Amino acid sequence: MRHLNELKPGESGKIAKLEGAGALKRRIMDMGLTKGTEIRVTKVAPLGDPIELTVRGYELSIRKDEAATIEIAD
Repeated sequence: MRHLNELKPGESGKIAKLEGAGALKRRIMDMGLTKGTEIRVTKVAPLGDPIELTVRGYELSIRKDEAATIEIAD
């Protein structure tokens, strides 16, 4: 399994697991990133942070360290 921060622009996958705990996990889930959700990486900033995603029909930007807590099934 790969983590969301390892995907390149144009790659997609399905969320398999959220590894964070407490407030961080709750915040990620509140943004619509839940197990089984299909996501696509659309852009990555020049220095690698933040990462822009397409999820549930909208664009979302998250930090690279937050993306590292999300496991992706290809």
